[in-house]
Amino acid sequence: MDDALQVDGFITFTLGIIVFFAGKSVNAAIAFLREYNIPEAVTGGIIASLLGLAVYKGTGKALNYNLEPRDLLLVYFFTTIGLNARLQDLLAGGRPLAILLTATIFYIFLQDTVGLLCAKALDLPAAMAVITGSASLIGGHGTAIAWASENSENQGVPNALEVGVASATLGLVMASLLGGPIAKVILNKHSLSSSIDDTERVVGVSEEQEDLATFGYESFLRALLFIHIAIVIGYAASLGIEDLGIKLPIFVPCLMVAIAMSNTVPKLFPAIPWPARTKSLALISDLSLALFISMSLMGMQLWSIADLAGPLLVILAVQAAVAVAFIFFIIFPMMGRDYLAAVISAGFAGFSLGSTPTAIANMTAVTKKYGPAPTAFIILPLVGAFFVDLTNAFAIQLFLGFS
Repeated sequence: MDDALQVDGFITFTLGIIVFFAGKSVNAAIAFLREYNIPEAVTGGIIASLLGLAVYKGTGKALNYNLEPRDLLLVYFFTTIGLNARLQDLLAGGRPLAILLTATIFYIFLQDTVGLLCAKALDLPAAMAVITGSASLIGGHGTAIAWASENSENQGVPNALEVGVASATLGLVMASLLGGPIAKVILNKHSLSSSIDDTERVVGVSEEQEDLATFGYESFLRALLFIHIAIVIGYAASLGIEDLGIKLPIFVPCLMVAIAMSNTVPKLFPAIPWPARTKSLALISDLSLALFISMSLMGMQLWSIADLAGPLLVILAVQAAVAVAFIFFIIFPMMGRDYLAAVISAGFAGFSLGSTPTAIANMTAVTKKYGPAPTAFIILPLVGAFFVDLTNAFAIQLFLGFS
C-alpha cells in the first residue's frame, strides 16, 4: 500500500511489548477491567488500534505492521500447551471434548442460520449469512479472506472481502471483551472455584507465582530448547501432512508433536528434567500469548469498519447476543456446570466470535485469578484447530446454496 506506513518486524515486536504494558497499567487503574477478567493484552491492543485509527484519520496513512514475529509467537504458545499435556489430562478430556465438539458443530450451523435470517430481514444478499456468520466469526480472518473471491464473483457481494474482514475484526473485539465477564457471572452465580492445586497450572502464571528468583536461566533455556525441538519436528510433520492434501495451521502439528514428546520423553529418558508445569515454561507461554494478542489487536484497521457500519453492526450485535445465550443455556450446562465448564464458557466466547488464541487468552485471564483448569487448555485448541475448519467449510457451502 502506497499510503501505508510500513512497520518492520522488530519494531512491531517492540511495540507489542509497549502495548502490553500500557494495557497492564490501564487495567491496574480501572477496577472494572480487573473485575471482569479483561486480559491486559486486549486492553492495550484495543487502545493501540484506536491510536492507529487516529493516525489514519489525521494523516491518511495506515500503519501496516509486519506480523511475522506474531505468527511465530502463536507457534511457541501452542507448543508450550503440548509440552505441558499429560496422558491423564487427555483421558480426562475425552468426554468434555466430545461434548464441546458436538455443541460447536451445532453452533456453526446456528451462526449461519442467524446470519441468513438477519440478511433476509435487512434485505441483503443471502451470501451475507456466511460473510457475517461462520466464515468470519468462528472462521476468523483467514476463512473470511479465503471465501471472499467466491462471494464477490459468484454470490453478488462485490465488497465481500471488506465486509468479511470487518466482520472478523469486530468479532475479535467482541470475543476479547465478552469471555471474562461471562465467566465472572457464572462463577459468582454458582460459587465455583478451582479444586486443582496451583502447581497443575499449564498456562497463566498467577501474581503470587511471579517471583523470578525461584528459577534460573538454565531452566528457562531447557524449556526453550524442548520448544524448539518440538517446533522443528512439527514443521517437518506439516510438510508430510501437506503432501497428503491436508492443510492445517502450522501450530497444530507442533502442538501434537509436543503432546507426543511430553508423554514419551520423560518415560524413556527419566534423567532429563522435563519442563512441564515449570515456571519457565509457564513464563514462555504467558509471554507468547500476551504479545500475540497485543500485536493482533493493535494491527486492526478500524477505519475499514467505519465505512461498513449500519447493517453490519446490527447483524454482529445479534450474533453476539446469540453467542452469549448459547453459552449460558447450552455450553455451561452441557459441560457439567462446574469450574471447568465456566472456564470453557469464557473460551467458547473467544473462539465462537474471534479465534482460538483469543479463547486461550480469555481462559488464561480467568484461571490466573480463580485457579487452574488444565483440561480446558487441551480440549478447546483441539476442537478449534482440528474440527472447526472441516465443519465450517461444509456449512459455508450449504448456506451459499440458499443464494
